[in-house]
Amino acid sequence: MSSSGQHQFRYTQTPSKVLHLRNLPWECSEEELVELCKPFGKIVNTKCNVGANRNQAFVEYADLNQAISMVSYFASASEPAQVRGKTVYIQYSNRHEIVNNKSPGDIPGNVLLVTMEGVQPGDVTIEVIHLVFSAFGFVHKIATFEKAAGFQALIQFSDVDTASAAKDALDGRSIPRYLLLEHVSSCNLRISYSAHTDLNIKFQSHRSRDYTNPYLPVNPTAFEGLAQPVVGADGIKKDQESNVLLAAIENMQYAVTVDVLHTVFSAFGTVQKIAIFEKNGQTQALVQYPDVSTASVAKDSLEGHCIYDGGYCS
Repeated sequence: MSSSGQHQFRYTQTPSKVLHLRNLPWECSEEELVELCKPFGKIVNTKCNVGANRNQAFVEYADLNQAISMVSYFASASEPAQVRGKTVYIQYSNRHEIVNNKSPGDIPGNVLLVTMEGVQPGDVTIEVIHLVFSAFGFVHKIATFEKAAGFQALIQFSDVDTASAAKDALDGRSIPRYLLLEHVSSCNLRISYSAHTDLNIKFQSHRSRDYTNPYLPVNPTAFEGLAQPVVGADGIKKDQESNVLLAAIENMQYAVTVDVLHTVFSAFGTVQKIAIFEKNGQTQALVQYPDVSTASVAKDSLEGHCIYDGGYCS
């Protein structure tokens, strides 16, 4: 028996027509799995991308002897089982059939599908969704949309474990009342797993966010009350008051991130949205408050001040 074979099996296990394959390439496709296993018999079910690293899978044969023949073959083969050049470890599963329930919502993944019951689109902001789900780990991306089922969001975490923790804690629960708008009495969360693994967010907006990419362009519709200059009777432009501030940052000695700006501007009230962008070689940001009066206080307080001592980032 080859040395590679010795590492591949645990003989203590009872044979099963379901095989457990480990150390597969990341996000190995069902086709690749079937290609490896079909020489040994009829495959009736598979389950790919299992485990926190999405590198395990289950394969169910029609007959127990077919599973045994695959295990026996690679136990004594001179070359180990391989997919994309990676050695694959094969063992009998302790389950005797793969139960998929044919519902992707039951198969754990790193992206959650959240249905918000009892609210209209716009009643729950993307910031509130981010705040609620960030309690369980770093949220990579959020996309919100309206479907027949109601107002929904896809929320992407870095891994299955984090997503599972969020799902277990929040499924069937309500968003805390203090985070909801006054006219919204409650917002119940119904959570399942999505078949998605990586959301494609094209720009930051009030409907979608990618928290991993600070350079993603901002869709102007993300900001409801953009300040338009008003020209007075004397022909001089006046600033129309708005709940959105445009901040130009000078003397950028240190990086200014969304988090930094959030900390600075939150001192004056709830910051709903922030976008950072480059314009004419200068870093600028849009900061949205719920109302004009809060924005006005923040503007008066921060105008000309510096974020860091020594005159940096004014």
